[in-house]
Amino acid sequence: MFATLYGRLACSLMVVFIAIGAVMIVASQRMFETQRLFELVTNLVVGTVAFSLIAALVVFRFLTLRLRRLAAAIEAFRASGFASPMRAEAPDGNDDEIGCIIAAFQEMSERIAMQLAQLAQADRQRRELLANVSHDLRTPLASMQGYLEMVLIKDDGLSQEDRCRYLQIAVKHCERLARLVRDLFDLTKLEANEVRPQVEAFPISELAQDVVQKFALSAQKRELKLSASVSADCPPVCADIGMMERVLENLIENAMRYTPAGGEISVGVRRAGDRVELQVSDTGQGIHHDDISNVFDRYYRADRGESSDAGNAGLGLAITQRIIELHGGQIRVESTPGAGTTFTVELAMA
Repeated sequence: MFATLYGRLACSLMVVFIAIGAVMIVASQRMFETQRLFELVTNLVVGTVAFSLIAALVVFRFLTLRLRRLAAAIEAFRASGFASPMRAEAPDGNDDEIGCIIAAFQEMSERIAMQLAQLAQADRQRRELLANVSHDLRTPLASMQGYLEMVLIKDDGLSQEDRCRYLQIAVKHCERLARLVRDLFDLTKLEANEVRPQVEAFPISELAQDVVQKFALSAQKRELKLSASVSADCPPVCADIGMMERVLENLIENAMRYTPAGGEISVGVRRAGDRVELQVSDTGQGIHHDDISNVFDRYYRADRGESSDAGNAGLGLAITQRIIELHGGQIRVESTPGAGTTFTVELAMA
């Protein structure tokens, strides 16, 4: 009862009534003293009124003081642009109505500040995304336009060999552009949860060997050694085959991009306890320790000694991480600058 304002007021009134009753008992015992009774009643009325006024002023002061503090905290929250949560905490153990209001405003201000921070971060990411997309779209488009215009302008003076070479370069840039648009579209759908994995049991070791075979010719052209190491007792996994193929493709493409000629790339599949572990390792330039935590951010570009391939533009690893998260798996990266990088994916067994 004493925890709420209503309880405190009731307690005050109870004290007043007890005092009145005590005085009335004393007065009834002295009925014969009329003058004395009149004085007692008069003093009682005056005392009761005075006590009530003082009690009301104390309670009013107590209420308005805490409300003024709350109003000041709300004004400070508004003046901060709703960026700094309110600091108007109720005293310990004070869970009356005003305390509940203060706690509710405190929680509301924290949520508003957090949501505004998230919106600001999303806006920064959107601006960075637009800037990077504009750059990566402009590069292949400008190259295609340049080579195609050269073919048109010098049509009569170009040999068949030069014409074919220019057209092949234009087609290559067109493929990079198409790959970028595909990555953007896929990442948008993954982040919006518009794509759900079609889970089924399948041998991921066979999929890894197939994907490695797919990249064999490309690795040979880059003078890279690409190999697969698959454990014989590796169990099947429960996953979406198409998505897992995309994961392998992204990791191998990333390794090929940052591994110089003469380097090695290995794809390994093995059992690790109650899970299946997929690894893609390279002997490339590695990633600096400060950059490892950011490699899965879309459009993040670490300084690894080479310009980013416009066809990837930093989206491949972001797509890979999102796919693994949809499967309830984990992905981690280990790297030593100058020695190479290893991406490890853990998936549930079938």
